[in-house]
Amino acid sequence: MTAESSVTPRAKVSKTDGRKRRWREHKVARREELVDGTLDAIRVHGSNVGMDQIAAEIGVSKTVLYRYFTDKNDLTNAAMERFVQTILAPRIYEAIGRELDEYGLARAAISAYVETIASDTAIYLYVMSNGAGTDRDAVADSEKMIAELVHVVITQRLAARGHDTEGASPWSYGIVGAIQLAVHSWISNPVMPSEQLIDYLTMMIWSAIEGIARSGGSREVFNAQDHPLPPPPSA
Repeated sequence: MTAESSVTPRAKVSKTDGRKRRWREHKVARREELVDGTLDAIRVHGSNVGMDQIAAEIGVSKTVLYRYFTDKNDLTNAAMERFVQTILAPRIYEAIGRELDEYGLARAAISAYVETIASDTAIYLYVMSNGAGTDRDAVADSEKMIAELVHVVITQRLAARGHDTEGASPWSYGIVGAIQLAVHSWISNPVMPSEQLIDYLTMMIWSAIEGIARSGGSREVFNAQDHPLPPPPSA
């Protein structure tokens, strides 16, 4: 009996599986390295950076990039995921995890989002311009992640006050959608400093939260209330 024939089928399968697992792990690690290099290239060359510039900045050929990414959309999605996982999400989690009252919490979360996008404008514009077609999985996932996080916080805070939480989901998605669209418009045309934008967004979002709390989160109570605008502030 040869040494080869003495190896059981199970042992052969185990070795094959081990090689496949190691290759998958290598591919994941290599993709992350290339994505990190892509983010650095975007920061250096701006949001209009091309695949040739990305490859050159990383120090590889475009062939290598296409070995790990099916196309530019795949690389764009991976860049967005990496940006969200390593930069945006940790900053928002840190802001929301602080021991603050409701107003302080709202302002901290808005500030974290605005300041993070403002500090990495090129990456944000790159992702939004290159992921503007049908392949927007990473963008949609990031929006959902933030909205679900806001949903949890709103639900907990309202429930602690004995308020109705049935509207927490649409409120959360509405808040996140409003902030994201406002920030997107501001990034494309920064007509004011970021501090001013944070003030205006906080004013809007806090007014909504305050109104929700005033009606106890109940749409029935809200609909039964009068809704006059308050008088203008005195000069």
